Amino acid sequence: MDARDPQDTAKRLRAIGDELSDRFYERADVVRTLVVTLLAGQHSLVLGPPGTAKSELARELTGRVEGAAYWEILLSKFTAPTRMFGPIDVAALARGEYRQVYDGRATTAHIAFIDEIFKCSTAALNETLGYLNERIYHPESGGEPIRCPLIGAITASNELPGGEDSAAIYDRLLVRIEVGYLADPSNFAALIRSAVSRPAAPAPERTTVELGALQQAVTEAVPAVGVPDAIVDAVCTLRAALRRKELVASDRRWRQAVGLLQASAYLDGRPEVAENDLSVLTHVLWDSPAERPTVEREVLQLVNPDAKEALDLADAIEELEAQLDAMAGRSREALSEWVIKKAHNKLAMAGKRLEKLREDAARAGRSTAAIDRVTGRHRAVRARVLTEALGMDASMVRAQL
Repeated sequence: MDARDPQDTAKRLRAIGDELSDRFYERADVVRTLVVTLLAGQHSLVLGPPGTAKSELARELTGRVEGAAYWEILLSKFTAPTRMFGPIDVAALARGEYRQVYDGRATTAHIAFIDEIFKCSTAALNETLGYLNERIYHPESGGEPIRCPLIGAITASNELPGGEDSAAIYDRLLVRIEVGYLADPSNFAALIRSAVSRPAAPAPERTTVELGALQQAVTEAVPAVGVPDAIVDAVCTLRAALRRKELVASDRRWRQAVGLLQASAYLDGRPEVAENDLSVLTHVLWDSPAERPTVEREVLQLVNPDAKEALDLADAIEELEAQLDAMAGRSREALSEWVIKKAHNKLAMAGKRLEKLREDAARAGRSTAAIDRVTGRHRAVRARVLTEALGMDASMVRAQL
């Protein structure tokens, strides 16, 4: 099949997403959102504490684009613009010529990974904003700005921006994704096992996509996806609902989000946007992580009533986990009594209801992503109860779930 066929490109990107979701535990929604953002030609922020595989995931995803020039940097307050966009050619300078070397820098990259994005130096701020906004770089020596071939940048940070300069960059990152440490003890046990050397095994399948095919999808196939009037009405309804909650996003952010909806539909192989695609807006319409749950509930109220009920179940599950945290240091007998009297029945009922909600959503053709996310939290809390309260070995937990 022609590698430039739009459906083949979408199929390859779905396969890449599946492979990365299998490799990176509890990151399926993160992977899909990053792929959608790249397809929309936008930039993303992965926000979370150190050691949550932000860099590794970004490298693995961007490494699947064959033929793409990739650029990566860890920023600090002292990073000079020339280190990002092109150092001075010392040999040319010795001849009296002022010239920069752009190869291997942001200026020539198709895909970029910028770690600690909010530590961007004041000296590099304007150039970084121009790079993210317009894909241009103004040479140190002056002259015509250089057009950069950047499709999209994946950025990462351990913290939110702390000043006006970094806030300007934050505003340019359309998609914001939170990540945390592994919650499910069985996934943590699998992670530990993966660190143990084992006899050489066949290399896992590694799907790739050609740069030209990805560029064609970004510039032609995704913009060609239809946006029905019903979706426009739904977006307007969502904006009004969020404004009533005093959550206001800029007109620019709303307009750019349309491309994400189109990219989501394209990735799923559909010719026009459907209500399911609105779920990606949960990563777009908040500034503070504290606002994210409210945004998610308003989005899911429009998209999927099953998912909204799943979020209500998530509240009950989180309450049980808080109770387990509060019982730290209690005797095994006290913990077992708590499990028998409270936790077991509540978790069992929540699990059965989540199964039913997923069946109903799948039968109706609605997205199960949010339900799956809550189901993951349910599994994680249940696994904690089994290991911490009942003393079951983590290696045995997976078989019980």
